Amino acid sequence: MTTTPEIIFTRLTEIPLAAIAQHMSDPRVTEHMPLARGAWDERACEAFVAAKEACWERDGLGHWALLRDGEYVGWGGFQREGEEWDFGLVLRPEHFGLGLRITAQALEFARSDPRIGAVTFLLAPSRKHLRALERLGAKAIGEVDYEGTRFLKFELDTSG
Repeated sequence: MTTTPEIIFTRLTEIPLAAIAQHMSDPRVTEHMPLARGAWDERACEAFVAAKEACWERDGLGHWALLRDGEYVGWGGFQREGEEWDFGLVLRPEHFGLGLRITAQALEFARSDPRIGAVTFLLAPSRKHLRALERLGAKAIGEVDYEGTRFLKFELDTSG
């Protein structure tokens, strides 16, 4: 009998900066991340983790490090953008196939959290495969400018 590997959400501070730097330095990861500019050395990762921890301090929620059977597979979670909760997910290339499973687990969390009535997703226009969002029930609501960059915006009602 095979068992499904467990996915654990933990804090980014639990992950060595070198592992995050290696992950975020892979061009397959940043290909659809137009805001991921510059080198991802340990200093940049330290600032990144500090910024994500500041979201936890400010909002009581943020991005997690994602572990599959104890192995770091990426990061993702919810970040408050004005009155909205945006969901982001950035996996290591060898774990891209876990995206839908991790997203479903995160959305289960969102549905149980009374603060999150809806979740938004911002995707670079270079992303062409959007059927997974459709299968989740997310609706395209247009384009937005974020930090001078155009994104496709989707929304999923999590209140029901």
